[in-house]
Amino acid sequence: MSEQSRRRPPKPHRRPKKDPVRILAFEALRAVDERDAYANLVLPPLLKKARDKGDFDARDAALATELVYGTLRRQGTYDAIIAACIDRPLREVDPPVLDVLALGAHQLLGTRIPTHAAVSASVELARVVLGDGRAKFVNAVLRKISQDDLDTWVERVAPPYDEDAEDHLAVVHSHPRWVVSALWDALGGGRAGIEDLLEADNERPEVTLVARPGRTTTGELLDVLGEGSALPGRWSPYAVRLAEGGEPGAIAAVREGRAGVQDEGSQLVAIALANAPLEGSDERWLDGCAGPGGKAALLGALAAGRGATLLASEKQPHRARLVDRALTGNPGPYQVIAADGTRPPWRPGSFDRVLVDVPCSGLGALRRRPEARWRRRPEDLEGFAPLQRGLLREALRAVRVGGVVGYATCSPHLAETRVVVDDVLRGRGGPAPEAELVDARPLMPGVPALGDGPDVQLWPHVHGTDAMYLALLRRTA
Repeated sequence: MSEQSRRRPPKPHRRPKKDPVRILAFEALRAVDERDAYANLVLPPLLKKARDKGDFDARDAALATELVYGTLRRQGTYDAIIAACIDRPLREVDPPVLDVLALGAHQLLGTRIPTHAAVSASVELARVVLGDGRAKFVNAVLRKISQDDLDTWVERVAPPYDEDAEDHLAVVHSHPRWVVSALWDALGGGRAGIEDLLEADNERPEVTLVARPGRTTTGELLDVLGEGSALPGRWSPYAVRLAEGGEPGAIAAVREGRAGVQDEGSQLVAIALANAPLEGSDERWLDGCAGPGGKAALLGALAAGRGATLLASEKQPHRARLVDRALTGNPGPYQVIAADGTRPPWRPGSFDRVLVDVPCSGLGALRRRPEARWRRRPEDLEGFAPLQRGLLREALRAVRVGGVVGYATCSPHLAETRVVVDDVLRGRGGPAPEAELVDARPLMPGVPALGDGPDVQLWPHVHGTDAMYLALLRRTA
């Protein structure tokens, strides 16, 4: 070592630069992983806190949202790419390190952020949340990833379609293999349809409002929002679609409960049940799985317009409170109770119309809850099955002879849709009142590609909605 080198003072330790946008995105991903939280519930309070502190403007909030949702949607693809860049199994990498790497991979491969900025910002984040040692590991991995674009990486890490179609689609479109298989079975058809569906799951969904009848109209909402900020719904007469970046909480009608945020698929399910033909009385309606209250609020408003009463039942008390809040201000009479729909407190044959939107895997809403695809397991469906059948059987007991039951799920999985309905109609798993299927397709006028019926399956890539399923059953004895 030269004399000059010995005299040179050591470099001062540089403190890592704190980037509030990326720190917030990291915190949201950690909450999703550690607490099994949902991003759509975790992110809004984090963004509000950051705005209240003055750390964020609208552009910061938009970037943080894109980083969180984009990383979650493409997690499977990014994991395969990261695995190709390290010399150990992915499971041996600490989850916080994987989150930083995935955030970095998304900035490099899924956004327009320049390469040098994506790498340096991710390394700075790693220094803040992981420490200098692991930041060097992050730097090395991201520099490898930055050498190619997404298409090149996917071609390298995904097996050829001809050798393993489901695994190819799983890596390319970032879905677990079993989910790819289940969606393909439900959809039927060839490669193009399933690729369109999987890609639709990875797109940011529109924010759709419902104008609750008797309280506001789509025309009023469109007038308030102004041209260019919103469009009428595609299928529901009560729907208004917000332009990208629209904030529902800033709309007075939403704050006051006259309108709500509700996917058009959910609106169509409620409208179809409300419009199913009946003979005789039409005075008492039941929503047997009402939480968190979106369909109940629309049903309550539709019932009020006909002089009917809605009973909204939800097993979990905290969700029943959400239902009560959603129905507050309903123009007609209603009641909200906390009750188990499989052991109901009401008498058999008490209602003219009954909706059961049953607990399910949620595979129909992967656009909105991308983390659900990584959280669910095939065995989860076995746990839902007895509950779904039990709720449908009790719904048929609750409705009068000649009345109509709507069985709905936010899942296209055959084990949660047609198999459940068929089992209950055939008495498998327990006796149920006799019933027949009602063709639901005419009750969604103008909606294309509804299949052979009599049930209906909506699709994100076809209808722009969540993948809602609806079967209508009329009790016959």
